[in-house]
Amino acid sequence: MTIGSHITTFAGKPVAEYPADLGKASHAGTAWRLEDPDYDNTGQFLERLEALAAQEWANQVTALIVGNWGGAYDSAPPIERLAALLPRFTRLRALFLGEMTYEECEISWIQQADITPLLEALPLLEVLTVRGATGLGLKPLRHTALRSLTIESGGLPADVVRAVAECDLPALTHLELWLGTENYGGDATVDDLAPILAGTRLPALTSLALRDAEIADLVAVALAGAPVVARLRELDLSLGMLSDEGAAALLAGQPLTHLRKLDLHHHFIGAPVLERLTAELAASGVELDASGADERDWDDRYIAVSE
Repeated sequence: MTIGSHITTFAGKPVAEYPADLGKASHAGTAWRLEDPDYDNTGQFLERLEALAAQEWANQVTALIVGNWGGAYDSAPPIERLAALLPRFTRLRALFLGEMTYEECEISWIQQADITPLLEALPLLEVLTVRGATGLGLKPLRHTALRSLTIESGGLPADVVRAVAECDLPALTHLELWLGTENYGGDATVDDLAPILAGTRLPALTSLALRDAEIADLVAVALAGAPVVARLRELDLSLGMLSDEGAAALLAGQPLTHLRKLDLHHHFIGAPVLERLTAELAASGVELDASGADERDWDDRYIAVSE
């Protein structure tokens, strides 16, 4: 699976392109998307961002999407300039950094940067989604407004996972990390995830997604006894290499019958184990997505999104 199309909604709002959709989209009711149309670092991205920030209605914008800032395959996003300009959108509550298709830049080729300045510049930000993890950095910080943090990658570095785990995010209800494969820099271990699974710094967390993971079985084993699970409503281990070992650990561990939804789609769980899991959850009304079953041998297994 690759990311072949742009999102059409973000933070509950329809997406419109700036400036192409000016006059056709609501100023306040739109998630505005900006990019360099040539994908070649022509400077058009910053020109468009500055123009949007200068609009008299900029203070009505609540959601922004940053597409290809130009040469994303070899150039990190202009974080300092973004941190300086984005506070002009005084009602900005949702930001997507790096929303690109594989044709524009493969997810594991997207060059990122330290995103700490963005969070520091936007203390009222509630939703942050980042795509790509090459060069991605984060310093542990306290952010009292952030409710949703998503990092999509083909390989999430351990230092980023540890930084997320060390952040103090009292309002966060949704955390989504695409752990990926070591082939693309995804070297995080379950030990790096331990503070997240303990949930101490995430008192409001109700939705946890540890997706696209080569180490999905080890993650499932750790989740089987993780304190955070008891207060989750949604758990997502989809897109990864979850197999009988991980599914059996979930069955043998703490009850999951309190969940509203368990998402395992794209997995390598055999039919007998999957039938047991399905029966147990169905009896408690848990919504289970176990689509995309594949029983190929270990050496041929793969995560859904890597390159």
